[in-house]
Amino acid sequence: MRSINFRDKKVTIMGLGLNDGGVGAARFFAKAGARVLVTDLKNRRHLAPSIQKLSAYKNISYVLGKHRIQDFQHANLVIQGPGVPSDSPYLAIAHKHRVPIDTDIGIFFRLCPAPIIGVTGSKGKSTTASLIQCMLATAYPNVLLAGNIGRSVFDILPRLTKNIPVVLELSSWQLEGLAAHTQAPHIAVITNILYEHLNRYKSFADYARAKSFIARFQKKQDILIMPHGDRVVRNAMKGAPSRIIAYAVPKIPHHEGNARLFGAHNAANIAAAVSVARLFRIPTAKIKKALRTFPGNPGRMEPIRLASGVRYYNDTTATMPDATIAAIKTLAPARKHALLLIAGGTDKNLRFADLANVINREISVLILLPGTATKQLLRSLPPKPRPTIIKARTMRVAVAQAHARARKGDIVLLSPGAASFGLFQNEFDRGAQFNNAVKKL
Repeated sequence: MRSINFRDKKVTIMGLGLNDGGVGAARFFAKAGARVLVTDLKNRRHLAPSIQKLSAYKNISYVLGKHRIQDFQHANLVIQGPGVPSDSPYLAIAHKHRVPIDTDIGIFFRLCPAPIIGVTGSKGKSTTASLIQCMLATAYPNVLLAGNIGRSVFDILPRLTKNIPVVLELSSWQLEGLAAHTQAPHIAVITNILYEHLNRYKSFADYARAKSFIARFQKKQDILIMPHGDRVVRNAMKGAPSRIIAYAVPKIPHHEGNARLFGAHNAANIAAAVSVARLFRIPTAKIKKALRTFPGNPGRMEPIRLASGVRYYNDTTATMPDATIAAIKTLAPARKHALLLIAGGTDKNLRFADLANVINREISVLILLPGTATKQLLRSLPPKPRPTIIKARTMRVAVAQAHARARKGDIVLLSPGAASFGLFQNEFDRGAQFNNAVKKL
């Protein structure tokens, strides 16, 4: 593994969070002998789970609930967390004082000895990345998966070798960090580009541009895998120097009977993953076995329980309307009677008209969690909507309301179509609260 000397360097990590990215970065630099300062606008109580994971390191200090100018003026390096906007005034202070700014992904790419497979997309990137790992594991048992999937890239770095590929799920924010160093994965996979994160980006064009960074700085010998016939993706990827492989989505999905892979959206995820597996010459029989045994990802159309004849599904990672539409279309044909939906949350400047139409057509009971997206969704529904609409202030109440109205053969689906800010720590906390409430029924 390549190395960079960080001993005794003053490293400011901007953004700790709860999803292991900040924890992984702090741990990496602490182990490297740096003097680490973690700063986050959230307070110690909110960040307690992450701070606890770092309790063994005496060379980590914290400034929480605020940022301080001096921590950006006098650092040797600033690590920008994925949730930190590039126009932050504190990053501007670092720039002014000529302090280098980097990201965990940017440093990882410089140190990683392994061939890198990067996966991005507005929807489906976690499932696709996990499927790729599952398929490649049939030939490379030690293949690892990290990135925007709850596992820090720094945690896997010591285990990587030049002969075994690594799979990374990459968010648009992480791709911005790569673009700053004109870096890109050897194999880039993009699933789609949909309206998402418009609370972070000034326009859809800006968001699509960020997604395009996965291939913009590839080399001629690199490979870009993208969906055939997707004009948005094609336009975003114009000018990519790499070889392009376009995958088609089969009309009859080959999910090998795995219920976690039902639905048209998963047919696309499978097609993308198979394209990568073919590059590594994974036999068809092993691909099919990987599909049969694929365990799925938590919070992504995850079956939680069958209670009193009612099936409960956790799709908490549906943080955009298009993802909820896909979930409804997957489950609607499978229900024997009614489909009850728990939705709503915080708006990300997205459009809810299409979701409102699908809800009005397919949902019998709509249970809404509080938030700005909920207000948007209600405004998008017709004056006399078909579903019964119930408002719930907590997840426990939402599940109780669904349980009271569901009958044998019905399906209860948590698929919010919105962000989790405010009511929950993050979407995984939202999903955990749903799971706990369902298991107590």
